[in-house]
Amino acid sequence: MAKQTITVIPGDGIGPDIIDATIKVLDKAGCDFDYEYADAGLVALEKHGELVPEETLKLIEKNKITLKGPLTTPVGEGFTSINVTLRKQFQLYANVRPVLSFKGTKARYDNIDIITIRENTEGMYSGLGQTTTEDGSEAEAKSLITREGAERIVTFAYETARKEGRKKVTAVHKANILKSTSGLFLKVAREVAKRYPDIESTEMIVDNCCMQLVMNPEQFDVIVTTNLFGDILSDLCAGLVGGLGMAPGANIGKGCAIFEAVHGSAPDIAGKNLANPTSVILAAIQMLEYLEMADKADAIRKAITDVIESGDRTTRDLGGTHGTTDFTEALLERL
Repeated sequence: MAKQTITVIPGDGIGPDIIDATIKVLDKAGCDFDYEYADAGLVALEKHGELVPEETLKLIEKNKITLKGPLTTPVGEGFTSINVTLRKQFQLYANVRPVLSFKGTKARYDNIDIITIRENTEGMYSGLGQTTTEDGSEAEAKSLITREGAERIVTFAYETARKEGRKKVTAVHKANILKSTSGLFLKVAREVAKRYPDIESTEMIVDNCCMQLVMNPEQFDVIVTTNLFGDILSDLCAGLVGGLGMAPGANIGKGCAIFEAVHGSAPDIAGKNLANPTSVILAAIQMLEYLEMADKADAIRKAITDVIESGDRTTRDLGGTHGTTDFTEALLERL
C-alpha cells in the first residue's frame, strides 16, 4: 500500500510549535505518513505576498488530506477569511467539531460527549450581498440556504451518528423567526430524519439550545445546524470541556478534508513554549479516524487522557506549570 501523504500547514503564531508536537505524536504512534509542508496566513503573506499561495492550494488538492495550525487573517477590509476561502475552494461543506470531557481539565462538566456538525458553505457566511451605504448609516448581508446544502449536511450528521453508534440527532434552527432560511433548513431536516428510524430525532430553537447546553448538556449527542449557529454553538460546547484548547475541528468535503486546531494563533505566546497542543492533536485523531486508522487514534486519545488526568507535565491552561515540549514528551512516553 502506498504511503499516505499529508499536507501540513504549520500556520501562524503558536501554529508551528503545536503542529511540530503533533507530527512527533503521529510518528511515535507508528502512523508512517509522509508530509509535505505548505504556507498560509501571515507567514505566507510575508513570504509570497498572498495569504493562500497557489502552491498551497495545489498541495491540498493533490494530497486530499491536510493538517493545519491556526491561521491569522489580517483585520480590515480587503482580506477574506482564509478558512472561508479554503472551505469554498474545496467544497468542504461539513464542519465537524467533537467535544469530549477529559478528567483533570478543571472544566465545569465531566461527562460531555457532543459532536456539532455545522453547514460550512452557506447561510450568513456565504458572504453574499454584503453592502454598506456610502454614508455608513446602513449595512446589509444576505443569507442563502439551499435544499441541496441542507439535505447534504443533515444526511452527513445522521450518517456520522450511525457510523459512531450515536443515539440522537438534534437539528438546531430559528424557524420561528427566520421562516424562509431557517424554515427551509428545518423542513429538510425533518424529511431526512424520517430516513433514519434507528436514530432519535429532536429539534430545538437555537436560543433554547444555548440555555440547555449550559444547564443540561448531557442531553445532547449530535447537533446539526446552519453555519452561523454552528460557529457559535461549537464554541459554547468547547467551553463545556475546558475551552478551545481542547476542541478540534474537521472540514470535510467530497474526497478532501482539512483537520485543524479551532483556536487562534495566540501571537502573544508564540515561540515561548507555552502552548497546549491538545486541540491540534485531537484534530489529528479526527484525521486518523477519517483515514480508518482507529487503533492509532485510540492509542493517542488514551495517552492524552492519561497525561491530563494524572497532571503529568500539563500546560498552564490545564492547571500545570509545563510547556509544549514537556507535555509532548509525556505523551510520547505513553505511546
